Amino acid sequence: MKVTDRIKKAQILSIEILPPSRGEGVEEIFTVLDNLMVFPINFINITRHAPEMTYLELPDKIIKVPKVKRPGTVGLTAALMNRYKIDVVPHVLCYGMNKYQIEDMLIDLHLIGVQNLFVVRGEYENQSDSVEKDSYQHASDLVRQISKMNRGEYLYPCENPHPTDFCIGVAGYPEKHFEAPNMQEDLKHLKEKIEAGADYVITQMIFDFDVYTRFLELTHELGVNVPIIPGIKPIVNLKSIYSIPKKFFVNIPNSLLVSMQEARTPKEEFEIGTKYMAKLAEKLLTYGVPGIHIFTMGRGQSTKALLEAIYRKGG
Repeated sequence: MKVTDRIKKAQILSIEILPPSRGEGVEEIFTVLDNLMVFPINFINITRHAPEMTYLELPDKIIKVPKVKRPGTVGLTAALMNRYKIDVVPHVLCYGMNKYQIEDMLIDLHLIGVQNLFVVRGEYENQSDSVEKDSYQHASDLVRQISKMNRGEYLYPCENPHPTDFCIGVAGYPEKHFEAPNMQEDLKHLKEKIEAGADYVITQMIFDFDVYTRFLELTHELGVNVPIIPGIKPIVNLKSIYSIPKKFFVNIPNSLLVSMQEARTPKEEFEIGTKYMAKLAEKLLTYGVPGIHIFTMGRGQSTKALLEAIYRKGG
């Protein structure tokens, strides 16, 4: 079922996972998800990663090549759909493939029954060395390509083109994308993605209810009226309180910081963080958000604890 159709019926719950690293199997992911599927999860999002430039040592020389650390998004999508009979939302990136290669991947996803996509630009470790001809610089351009495929318009001429039917999600940044000079400019790019054909938004992780509601106000003032799903992340230790802002450019509320600093043991940190995020999720759900999206980052124990606190084991 499409994300937007599910939202019309009830608030949704989605989780986001990482593909296995290159050379690893899928068993660990299955183990994590087996323990989480007792909760009312509607969608599983699978990230996709842009290549990083690295050096490959050959017998006679060393060459510089792009390497994707976690390349299994499409394969894992099919595996999870088959194992859990659940809707899976693969991420589609601008970076890492040109538009013709992206079209081929989208055709594969369409043929295996994928109905939902999540489109992001992606981040390159070394962008100047990695951006290639015919690749997109902005997520709105990729959204536009997918929208055309939904109308049966392909990059290559087709004799009897069958339209795809993808529901397109895009990212929103309640505290603005780190590259944007200000919030107004960032919101302008979000509106461009919606006008290009995006159907819903998932936000960058938030830790403050007011951050989400303010973002809603700003988007509504701009005329954005698609569902905006808040993203949250389990946070269970003081170390992550300091590391998350560095990587994701978000703010941690002082009340959470002080509580975690006052914890005397790792167990207390775990309990404080879980309780805080569960209360935030409950407040968002009571407010009437379209649903909750949880960035699990492959951490099953903390995600399960958070879901237990939110859903009271199904109650």
